[in-house]
Amino acid sequence: MRFRNRAEAGRALGQQMAGGAWTNPLVLALPRGGVPVAEYVALAIGAQLDVIVSRKIGSPFNPEMGIGAVGPDGNVVLDQLLIRRVKVNAEYIESASRLELEEIHRRLSTYRGTRPFPQVTGRDAIVVDDGIATGYTVMAAVRSLRRDHPLRLIVATPVCPPDTLQWLRQEADMVVSLTSPKDFAAVGQFYMDFTQVSDAEVIEILSRSWEKEN
Repeated sequence: MRFRNRAEAGRALGQQMAGGAWTNPLVLALPRGGVPVAEYVALAIGAQLDVIVSRKIGSPFNPEMGIGAVGPDGNVVLDQLLIRRVKVNAEYIESASRLELEEIHRRLSTYRGTRPFPQVTGRDAIVVDDGIATGYTVMAAVRSLRRDHPLRLIVATPVCPPDTLQWLRQEADMVVSLTSPKDFAAVGQFYMDFTQVSDAEVIEILSRSWEKEN
């Protein structure tokens, strides 16, 4: 399965989820790439749309190699096997986590301004991304949201490898993935157009959705 772009993936994911019985659903996109997908999911199931930001913690030897992630509440999820293999010390993890948490707060301020975060307790919270690779940033978001006692906590994505899918199912109440290929290498391989989403696009989509609430 290969999607033309994030809009097509979002429509397909929304169609897949439209038949579900949702309780006051809240769709929370992981910026930036998850936002265009989440917009169509929210429209399909009649959900409120917002964002949740978690950030990858990169290795000191290769910033693109994620050794874990930090959630908006400061919760850290770590790949302990990788950390031992590349010999990353605790001081680095603490410092990198603090820097990423600062970036989370900056991005939330950029995207949401002073808008209060929506209530999560007692409703279906659905975390959406444009694709999931290792799952650490999604897991950081899931664990952060769990503390707010949603009725159900769902992860939804167009594509996710089988091992990550099984891991996420251990903590989320439901995981929806349109495809789960064994030959997964990177999220971008499942999109014809995987152009980076800008902050301006995120703000535009959120503003468009929030206007409909009023």
